[in-house]
Amino acid sequence: MSIIEKEREGDALPLLLGVMGDPIIQSKSPAMHRAALDASGIAGIYVPLHVRAGSLREAVEGVRALGFRGVNVTVPHKVEVMSYLDEIDEGARAIGAVNTIVNDDGVLKGYNTDGIGYIRSLKREAVPDLGGKRVLVLGSGGAARGIVHALLRENPARVTVANRTAEKARELAREWSQLGSLYGCGMEEAAGVLPEVDIVINTTSVGMYPVPGRTPLDPGLLPSGIVVSDLIYNPLRTELLLQAERKGCTIHNGLGMFVYQGGYAFEYWTGRPAPIDAMREAVLDSLG
Repeated sequence: MSIIEKEREGDALPLLLGVMGDPIIQSKSPAMHRAALDASGIAGIYVPLHVRAGSLREAVEGVRALGFRGVNVTVPHKVEVMSYLDEIDEGARAIGAVNTIVNDDGVLKGYNTDGIGYIRSLKREAVPDLGGKRVLVLGSGGAARGIVHALLRENPARVTVANRTAEKARELAREWSQLGSLYGCGMEEAAGVLPEVDIVINTTSVGMYPVPGRTPLDPGLLPSGIVVSDLIYNPLRTELLLQAERKGCTIHNGLGMFVYQGGYAFEYWTGRPAPIDAMREAVLDSLG
């Protein structure tokens, strides 16, 4: 019997949902998912959970012990959390990162909705066809893995991953070399790649609230006219995007990805279609 079927019978407690991260004060997930619950007529609550490094195992056990139906997982826990789950979805296992946990009667299963959420947003809002595009991805953490994995399914001409630790980016390129034209390099090498790219995607947290104003690379190096996408949605216009717009670039922020990845998670937890419009409106309202 599904969680919603139980609710209809009147024997279910309110749905408990949340998001784990460090920091977590900047997250708009609570506003978004509370709006989704209200719009769907589901009794429940979604809370921020500040989980610091070293406490993740206990936090995951807390999800099970307290009867949470599910949680989202954000920076910096998307990779480590996999070690503490009972099951991992095939897609999340291939990506090597989890951003959504579903609790089925004490069995915790991990999923990754980042990549599919991001590609849906990018294609609808900036680049309808990614086939043949040359892409530079900044960062190689959990979010980057989900996005790169999804990108490679769109048949780009080339994807280059640049990371502060070059070997981490090269290791990712070797791991998925069979999926497409994928290369890794150090962040300092990105300047040499930029003149040849069509799309730049920032997957790092550089420029995110509460420390806005920074950029993951020198924006002066951005070619004019390309697409510059930033996964950050708080602020909606990061310094990277502001500088890119001044250079005549098409800019794309992380709002759409955030809403769509949250929508997929909502559907995993409830079995109901996500009220995307209500979720997007709630995030925009919370951002002022």
